[in-house]
Amino acid sequence: MLWYTLLPLSLLFAQYFVDAARIPRATEEPPATENCGYKACHAVDPTKLNIHMVSHTHDDVGWLKTVDQYYFGSRSTIQKAGVQYILDSVIKALLADPNRRFIYVETSFLWKWWLRQNEQVRADVKMLINEGRLEIIGGAWSMNDEACSHYHSLIDQFTWGFRRLNDTFGSCARPRIGWQIDPFGHSREQASLFAQMGFDGMLFGRIDYQDKSKRLREQSMEFIWKSSPSLGKRANLFTAAMYNTYSPPPGFCFDVLCADDPMIDDPDSPDYNIDKKIDDFLRYAVEQANYYRSNHIILTMGGDFTYQHAEMYFTNLDKLIRYTNQRNGSRVNVIYSTPSCYLKALNDKNLQWPTKSDDFFPYASDPHSYWTGYFSSRPTSKYFERMGNNLLQTSKQLVALTNLKNHDEHLEHFREAMGVMQHHDAVTGTEKQLVANDYARLLYKSMSDAGEIISEAIGKWSEKANKSEPSLKIFTCLELNISSCAFSEKNDKFVVVVYNPLSRPVSTYVRLPVTGNSYEIESLNDGMHPVTQIVPISERVQKIPGRLSTAINEIVFRATDIPALGLRSYIVTKKPQEELTEQPKSEFISSELYNISINNNGNVMVRWNKQKDMNLIQSFHFYEGAEGNNKVFVNRSSGAYIFRPKETSAKNFAYTGSYKIHKGPIVEELHHTINEWVSQVVRIYPKEEHIEFDWLIGPIPTKDKIGKEIITRYSSNLKTDNVFYTDSNGREMLKRLKNYRPTWDLDLKEPISGNYYPVTSKIAIKDEEKQLKLSVLNDRAQGGSSLQDGEIELMLHRRLLKDDAFGVDEALNETAFGEGLVVRGTHYLFGGKMKNVDQFVLKEKELALKLALHPWILGTSINSSNVEKFADAKFLISGLNKALPPNVHILTLEPWKDDTILLRLEHIFEVDEAQQMSKPVLINIQDLFSTFSIQSIKETTLGANQLLSENDPMKWEPETNDIILDKEENIQHVEVHGDMMIHVLLNPMEIRTFILKVVRKSL
Repeated sequence: MLWYTLLPLSLLFAQYFVDAARIPRATEEPPATENCGYKACHAVDPTKLNIHMVSHTHDDVGWLKTVDQYYFGSRSTIQKAGVQYILDSVIKALLADPNRRFIYVETSFLWKWWLRQNEQVRADVKMLINEGRLEIIGGAWSMNDEACSHYHSLIDQFTWGFRRLNDTFGSCARPRIGWQIDPFGHSREQASLFAQMGFDGMLFGRIDYQDKSKRLREQSMEFIWKSSPSLGKRANLFTAAMYNTYSPPPGFCFDVLCADDPMIDDPDSPDYNIDKKIDDFLRYAVEQANYYRSNHIILTMGGDFTYQHAEMYFTNLDKLIRYTNQRNGSRVNVIYSTPSCYLKALNDKNLQWPTKSDDFFPYASDPHSYWTGYFSSRPTSKYFERMGNNLLQTSKQLVALTNLKNHDEHLEHFREAMGVMQHHDAVTGTEKQLVANDYARLLYKSMSDAGEIISEAIGKWSEKANKSEPSLKIFTCLELNISSCAFSEKNDKFVVVVYNPLSRPVSTYVRLPVTGNSYEIESLNDGMHPVTQIVPISERVQKIPGRLSTAINEIVFRATDIPALGLRSYIVTKKPQEELTEQPKSEFISSELYNISINNNGNVMVRWNKQKDMNLIQSFHFYEGAEGNNKVFVNRSSGAYIFRPKETSAKNFAYTGSYKIHKGPIVEELHHTINEWVSQVVRIYPKEEHIEFDWLIGPIPTKDKIGKEIITRYSSNLKTDNVFYTDSNGREMLKRLKNYRPTWDLDLKEPISGNYYPVTSKIAIKDEEKQLKLSVLNDRAQGGSSLQDGEIELMLHRRLLKDDAFGVDEALNETAFGEGLVVRGTHYLFGGKMKNVDQFVLKEKELALKLALHPWILGTSINSSNVEKFADAKFLISGLNKALPPNVHILTLEPWKDDTILLRLEHIFEVDEAQQMSKPVLINIQDLFSTFSIQSIKETTLGANQLLSENDPMKWEPETNDIILDKEENIQHVEVHGDMMIHVLLNPMEIRTFILKVVRKSL
């Protein structure tokens, strides 16, 4: 691109404006009216290159500093960044000149700042928003990651951000554009969600270096993203990949953080530089314009935590705009703009655009930097976030069902903590350790408070006797991941309450740590005595650093048919210790479906009993993390962002361990130790069709000065032709092909990390000829691949000794209790012959739902003083009056505004995924809920911030040679028939959002 510096500006413009003379010049438009939205856009000129200068700041909700440190500006030795000063300064600068524009993105910071402002400042901000001079873009609580976030949490954090904006500023603050400028790769589901939120488009910054090169050549940086084969045109989203990520042109950063020269316009000054600055600016602008299809380009004037002295930036931009536009013969029109105004200008052109139907993973910034390490970085944080969503949904459901009134603040803080966790440096694990600790602090506080919410709600719901007495205190266990729970360990008699947050009855296996070896269980619902089994807690779990529990056993029983959105309860009584009898020696565990054993290499062998032609071997391996000086591409180190193994294959562990078999009527377990820091428990339950792999990794040793990245492999005999499938944020599945990208010819220098993809909830392979399928479902986001035919690989844990030089400036070397971090997690292995596709896929989806929203286990001690309370309570309760179809799921049930309830229903099957289950389904929701009836209903966009009937997003025209066919549109609004029927039609993958005005029933 150096040739641009050798050509006169006249020739550069001649290349771009070859047909400019044929375009009639527009008459001068009157000044923009003082209205928000597209009415506030500055005039564009159809005969010129319109340069949309977007003033913005990118404010990470935690990264190198904590959320509070970034907001207040403390710890400046780490980074000079203070969000409160940015917002203070920007408002003053906008008030000084009505021509200026600014966008803001992170609602969490805006809200924190808003709460501290006086009435005059608040009035000024509302005026600026109402006049379109300050525009809210994106609008979520944080700018989320797109690889590791689950769609449930994404919808929640956008909804909460939208609600804060709408309640505070009104409709002028409703975002219209997605602004994902910094996430490290982009998911198809994110685009689908934006389309369902009614957005007009999305802009993002990071794109694979090979993809970007091709798109620049072909002028396809802007395109229509066909983000859902199931939803068709309703999920199409205009998307723009920006030229310079989100930075200003080189030499034009005018912030206090920058070193570029300002615009010096005193002709008598020896430093006068206006002519040179404009030349440089125009050269850059025209160069960029040659790679885009219209006479509009966007320049992002800002960066990380810029505008702390906003007047400094704006003063120079004012001069840049004025002097550029005033230049004689100027063929450009430079304006203050916003992403919304930019997209409106493109839309007004009525051009045709290329299309895309896959996603943007994995992202590589150079030949040796594949940003696939963060798919697995900080695995305990990733699990804690997923656990938080489980508890948040439980809390919201119980508050909505019981009309609990006194916990609004706790619930709000919980929503906000989960919103922070979706940030692209939070759930990703790409933050400094001090920030990771603070994220955990925020989430733990909210999860602890949620225990109070749940206890009070269950107490209110379950009592039917003396209402004047205080409710029973019920406790949650937040340490079951290390087999520790106070109420089950410290009491000889206790009650177990199991709440099911799913929309259909489920059965689950309850596991609680105990100190004895003999217990009796009685159901409080029917007086039945479920079969129990005492299983020893594995030795490795007992030795987890920081585990203070004295429990050495777990009691296991099956909680059967827990009602949808409902409770089932049991009394557990400790019996005298029994003398243990040694179990018969066994070499395997087995069920009707499986036979599982250990081979001579210390690997797990799984044989299917019904599918005689199906088997696999499960094994652990590790990659040595590459270490370099990060000065050139080939010396890039593996780190928090980057996965870069030192060699082209994983290393095997020397098997120095052993295994033990434990069998009983409830579960058969294989306790398998590989070495001192890798172990697992493999479980099969007679009444379940999946195999559970409960893995435990750590502390990863580093005395050899080698960073290690631990994987598990499931190596089957399926013939898969290098094809595998991964989910997109927990929803639709995408086909992956090894060493391939659908939209460009891949030149792959990193054959392992370049084939890794985010696995939020499921990875699968298929043998098309034999109609066999194998899926692994995970309890947290992980990186995964299929590097060999018939194989599934998932990364479990990473401990690295070198930073990868992408900003965090810290090795990914997590420790706890003075040792390397220990991680425990779960995989569900599910597979077999797909004879009945509907039933096979339904079972798989139900497993994924149970893993994401598992029944929540609570409990409390019981004695003679409160036993009568339990006798008078009702402990078999459901929030639903009737069963929903198996392909329908209640995604959201939560208290909303003015005693309304927010309800989301989703169809969980993709189009053509099954024969019957993929069909549209009609349900009557009028009498669906047991604690309230629906008085009126309003349907909104996905974010619940606009009536669906009022949403009219921009229409974009695909190129005529587009061969991707859309499904026929099948938009259905809610149908109300008198007082008895409210019919809702759900098409495959459709999510419909409603605000319900309800009439409460007595509990």
